[in-house]
Amino acid sequence: MQTSSQERIRTLTESGLWGSDTLHSLLAANATRHPDREAVIDPPNKHELTGLPERRMTFAEVDAASSALASALAAVGIERGDSVLVQLPNISELILTYYALSKLGAIISPIAIQYGSHEIAGFAGALKPKAMLTLAECRGLPLLRQAQDALPGVRVWDVIHDLNAGATTHSETWKQPQSDANDIVTLCWTSGTTGTPKGVPRSHNMWVTQGRLTMNAGGYQPGERLLAPFPFINMAALGGFLFPAALLGCTLVLHHPLDPAIYLQQLQQERIHFSIAPPALLNRLAQQPELWRQFDFSALRAFGSGSVPLSPAMIEVIEGQYGKPVINFYGSNEGIGLFATPENAPSAEHRARLFPRLGVKDTAFEGDDGKTLMTRVIDPETGTEITQPGIPGELCIAGPGVFDGYLDSVTDEVFTADGMFRTGDLVEICGDPPIYYRIVGRSKDIINRGGTKISPSEIDTLLEGFPGLAEVAVCAYPDPILEERICACVVPVEGQEPPTLEALCGWLSERGIARFKLPERLEVFEALPRNPLGKIVRSQLQQAVSERGAPS
Repeated sequence: MQTSSQERIRTLTESGLWGSDTLHSLLAANATRHPDREAVIDPPNKHELTGLPERRMTFAEVDAASSALASALAAVGIERGDSVLVQLPNISELILTYYALSKLGAIISPIAIQYGSHEIAGFAGALKPKAMLTLAECRGLPLLRQAQDALPGVRVWDVIHDLNAGATTHSETWKQPQSDANDIVTLCWTSGTTGTPKGVPRSHNMWVTQGRLTMNAGGYQPGERLLAPFPFINMAALGGFLFPAALLGCTLVLHHPLDPAIYLQQLQQERIHFSIAPPALLNRLAQQPELWRQFDFSALRAFGSGSVPLSPAMIEVIEGQYGKPVINFYGSNEGIGLFATPENAPSAEHRARLFPRLGVKDTAFEGDDGKTLMTRVIDPETGTEITQPGIPGELCIAGPGVFDGYLDSVTDEVFTADGMFRTGDLVEICGDPPIYYRIVGRSKDIINRGGTKISPSEIDTLLEGFPGLAEVAVCAYPDPILEERICACVVPVEGQEPPTLEALCGWLSERGIARFKLPERLEVFEALPRNPLGKIVRSQLQQAVSERGAPS
C-alpha cells in the first residue's frame, strides 16, 4: 500500500530527503555492524505485567527472532499490504512484531493496551484488518478474549502461544518479499482535527525522515541507550525512539506502565543517555532535589519532554542545577515535528512554551529542520495567511515526514489548497524578533488528557442513551498535571434526579470504552449551549464549567 503520489516520491527522492531505507533494512544493517550490541531490553516488571520472562536481546537476536515471527505470520496467511491490529504493552515482543511485519511488507496498526472492545471494534471497522495480534492477558485484562469478542470473523492470535510454536517450522521455507521505502508501514490512530479517531498511514520514508529530525533535535548519538516510557503506538515512541534507535544502532530500554520509581531506577541501572519524560515527572524531580540526589544520573545526557506546556522553573532547575538540557517536543501522528532546543530557544521561558517558525522567510534556524519543514499560520475560517504577531490562527505544516491523508477519509478539509496539513492547533506568532510560535489552543473539539487526544463527540454518543437525561455532553476542564480532564455535563429530564458520576462511568464501562476516557467530574445544567443548528458549542460549555471553579 502506498499513499504518496509519484510526483511527491520523485521530488523528495531527487532532493535526497527520501531514500531506500526501511525499518527492517536498518535492523539488518545493525545486526551486521553491531551483532552483539544490546538492541532491546524488557521492562523489569514484565513478568508481573504479562507472566512472560524478561529478555535482553542483541541486534543479531532481534533480527533472527523477528524473522522467525515473520515466517510464522506468513505461514498463517499474512502477506505484503495486509493490515494487522496489534495490542501489546511495551515489551520486546512488540518490537519484534514491528520488525516482523515490516519484513513481510504488512502494515502494523498499534493500539493502546487500555482500549476495550468498543474501541477495537471501531478501529477494525475502519481498517478491515487481516488479523489481530495480542496477549492472553496483561495486568489482569483479558486482551485475547475481548479482542475475539470484538472481532467476529477476524483472526485473533496470541503472539506468544499461537505463533511462536510455528515459527521454527516454517523459517527455512519463508522468503522475505521485496519491499519499498514508500510502502505504508504503520497505521496509527489519532483524534485528528475532526472528532472520531482516524487512521494515519505513514511510510518508511516518512518515519525515517521524522526519526532523523528528532534525533538531530535531541542530539542523539550512535549507540546510545534510550529509555522509552511511552507506548509504542504513536509519534512519541515511534518518532522519538523506534526509528532513531534503528538509524543509530541505539539500545531501546522499554518501560511500561509509567512508574516513577521504576523509571528512575532504570535511568540509573541501565546507564541511560537520553529519555523523553512526562512533564509531571520532570516537575517532581525539579521540586524534590533530594529525590534527584538519590540516584546516579551521570550517564544521562539530556531529557526530552512535551505534550503540554512545560514549566520554565522546571527547565531552570533540571538544566541549571542538575546540568541536564531539556528539549521540548511538539509532534503528532500526522507528522508534525517542531522542537525547542537550547540552541534555538536558549531561555527557559522561551523553550517551555515557544517553537521555532521553521521554513518561514527571514526566520532561518541552524540545521536541516528549517530547510525541510514549512510552517504557516492561517485564519481557521477564511484560510487567509496570518503574518502579524499576537493574532491566533491555525498552524499548518508541510514536509517529508507529513502524511498524505487519513485512511478512507476526504482530506480536502485537513489540507490547504497548496498541500499543507492543517494541524487544528491554534498558535500565535511571537517573540522579538517574531521568530517563534506559541500554542494557544485548538480549533477543534479535542480533549488533551496528558498528551492523549480524546474525541468528546465519541463519548457524547455513548452517553446519549443514558436514562433520565434530556441532554448530555462532555468537555475538558483544566488540570495542573494532565493539562485537561473530562467533565460530563448533564441536563436531567424534568422531575428526574441527576445521575451520579459513578453511574455515568458504569454505563460507559459496560459499553467497552477505555478507562482513560471516563469522565472525572459531573456538572448539572438547565440547558447546554447550542448554535442555531442545534450543535453543542463546546467552547461555551467549557467556559461555563471553568466559571464554576475547581471540582469539589
